[in-house]
Amino acid sequence: MYVLLLIALHAALCYANCDADSHQEDIETLMDNVLVLRAPRGPCTRVYVPLTCGEAYQNQPVFWKKNGMDISPAMEGNQVKVLVEEMDGGNYTCHLGPGGQYLNHTLILVQLNPDNRPIILEEISPEEGHMHCSALNYKGSFHCTWTRTQYRSNAAVLLVKAERHLENISCELDADGSGVHCQDTSCPYKEEQHHISLTIYIYSNSRLEVYSKAFYLREIVTPEKLPNLSMSDGKVFSWDYPESWEIPCTYFSLLFQVKMVHIGNSCNSEDNIMQNTTVETKYEVNVRTKKYVFCVRAQDKHTSGPWSHWSQCIVNKHNVTC
Repeated sequence: MYVLLLIALHAALCYANCDADSHQEDIETLMDNVLVLRAPRGPCTRVYVPLTCGEAYQNQPVFWKKNGMDISPAMEGNQVKVLVEEMDGGNYTCHLGPGGQYLNHTLILVQLNPDNRPIILEEISPEEGHMHCSALNYKGSFHCTWTRTQYRSNAAVLLVKAERHLENISCELDADGSGVHCQDTSCPYKEEQHHISLTIYIYSNSRLEVYSKAFYLREIVTPEKLPNLSMSDGKVFSWDYPESWEIPCTYFSLLFQVKMVHIGNSCNSEDNIMQNTTVETKYEVNVRTKKYVFCVRAQDKHTSGPWSHWSQCIVNKHNVTC
């Protein structure tokens, strides 16, 4: 009984200390028809959010619904205030009369402040954060991807912003909402002085989370898998630059890593027979074994950026499969 009394007392004090107008300044219009309430972590967040159906409906019998459902008691008027408690935002629609014609809507989302414990997207690594970005060359096109967590698989991307030094970069969301393609118009021959900033706004139910990433294009350029890998004279391997790579190759040079591993091991195996680097598009092996896997991959020679995926040939005496 004593414990129940303490719980009830705590709840009463909490409710009494909740000032429903104390966070009025933390309401922001993110975009048309979308309001964001930045609320502190913890219970007792109660904020009245003002809504307007529209100037054209000032003298009309305007009624409101929340998430498609009637509000009880009925809420009417062109300008109203709705009480948002904790994470309970929602989509408020205004109608001409009760159950009448749809007129307008406002989506209220809640963003926790500080927003330092996200739950919508999976973290790739502490270094990379929640988004992975890559580009095939320096022509300005890049692709960033993310993965929703198991219990937020229906989260939707609301807005994507990308810019470099106050200049907007155009982006297009992937069809499944798990990535974005962007096109920077900077010249590939120009040295990068300013990084690219990418920000995505994604929400689940009424919870909004914001994820940002800043990078230089040179940090994410990853050559495609090397094509036309072949073997000649029983010991010389050759390959070509990817067709997507920049030209001239004398200016956009690649560094190649070559490796030989035992059959059955992957090219990522640390148990290798031989490992080396070269700037040439061919390599002559000089080993006794006649059974091995020859692997080769590439990276930008001048930036030491990410490596491409491996290309490989499996050599089993006189049988060579590339």
